[in-house]
Amino acid sequence: MKQYLELLDLVLKKGTYSKNRTDIDAYSYFGTQSRYDLSQGFPLVTTKKVFFKAVVHELLWFISGSTNIKYLVDNNVRIWNEWPYEKFKKDQAFNNESIDEFINKIKTDDNFAKMYGDLGPVYGKQWRNFNGVDQLKNAIELIKNNPTSRRIIVSAWNPCEINDMALPPCHSLFQFFVQDHKLHLQLYQRSADLFLGVPFNIASYALLLILVASVTNLEPGEFIHTIGVAHIYVNHLEQVKEQLQRTPKKLPKIKLLKKYDDITKFKFEDIELVDYDSYPAIKGKVAV
Repeated sequence: MKQYLELLDLVLKKGTYSKNRTDIDAYSYFGTQSRYDLSQGFPLVTTKKVFFKAVVHELLWFISGSTNIKYLVDNNVRIWNEWPYEKFKKDQAFNNESIDEFINKIKTDDNFAKMYGDLGPVYGKQWRNFNGVDQLKNAIELIKNNPTSRRIIVSAWNPCEINDMALPPCHSLFQFFVQDHKLHLQLYQRSADLFLGVPFNIASYALLLILVASVTNLEPGEFIHTIGVAHIYVNHLEQVKEQLQRTPKKLPKIKLLKKYDDITKFKFEDIELVDYDSYPAIKGKVAV
């Protein structure tokens, strides 16, 4: 994962200090691209421990078309908790609950979860129902039936519904391409939190590539990660510098325990991470 460390180093050296929509300033650099050859291993960052369980559950949640955090909360995945909580704090029903109390209500009260756990029409909605179009299903059918197509694209960026989303999509568009009997995937990510978000994003879309390759009977090829605004928040600088002192370890592998022809049938138990050896986790606070 030297590509990831090179990205961190680039933004540290060439990024511009600026304010943004959050309360935390950042160093930002516009326009980057990194390539990850999946034949060399699964691109899960090793210079800090990444919570792979969360990567898998989030991706399966996207694929299902769901936009409510209830599924994630039930599986102890916390990566989306802050956004519905911030929205809840502005509701008249808010009674000074802490975020932990809010999440416990999501977990234990189905009606509360339905009312306050939804993020609006975010990724899953757009992947599976973009103004009535199931983009993910259509993409897989194109890969199977017209693999030379240059139109195998899934967009999460729906201008008609952006204002209804808790967070406009950061990873906003991805494209598949079949070449030399291998399936490749390129992601365009408009905005990328390099310390917290990007390790998840790389792993998530590499795993998506593996799952789609499996259901289309192709070999996974390259994941190409194109970023618009790559940024490092100032409260992550020390964590980033610590990672840059670490030497990347050998990449793990992904083993699929079941074979399906329908991507929606994959379950968490069907996906196994093999030989993941990493440095300890490094904590950092998310900017909402």
